[in-house]
Amino acid sequence: MTQKNNPLHGITLEKVLIELVEHYGWNELGARINIRCFNDDPSIKSSLKFLRKTEWARTKVESLYLDMHR
Repeated sequence: MTQKNNPLHGITLEKVLIELVEHYGWNELGARINIRCFNDDPSIKSSLKFLRKTEWARTKVESLYLDMHR
C-alpha cells in the first residue's frame, strides 16, 4: 500500500497531539473531542495510550489535525 497520498505519512501520533494541544489547549481540545483523557487530568502520555487503542478517537484527532492545517 502506498503512502504518497496520505497527508499524515511520516507524522507521529505524538507530534499530532502535541501540536493540537499547543494550538487549542486541553480545554478546547476536550470541548472539540469529548473524551475523558482530554478532560480529566489530561497528559500527553495518557492520551497517547488511549488513542493508540481506540481507533474512533484517533480518527477524530487526526481529522482535527488535518483541519487545523488547512
